Amino acid sequence: MSRCAENMKGAKYDVPIWNKLNLTIEEAAAYSGIGVRKLYDMTGSEDCPFVLWIGSRRLIKRKIFDEYIGKMYSI
Repeated sequence: MSRCAENMKGAKYDVPIWNKLNLTIEEAAAYSGIGVRKLYDMTGSEDCPFVLWIGSRRLIKRKIFDEYIGKMYSI
């Protein structure tokens, strides 16, 4: 195993939320101030523009989420 691979094996990356492309529901809740339950409700429909499904896991596309929230009057 190469030295790089050994270093990467146990590495954990602490990327600030505002630099991530996609957020977990919990990260999006902390980022936006919107509750986890409300985010689950918002991302449950197939026409949600800012949800990315990876199998059964949902991620929030941060830039599109920002734009969406910026246009909304009420959620």
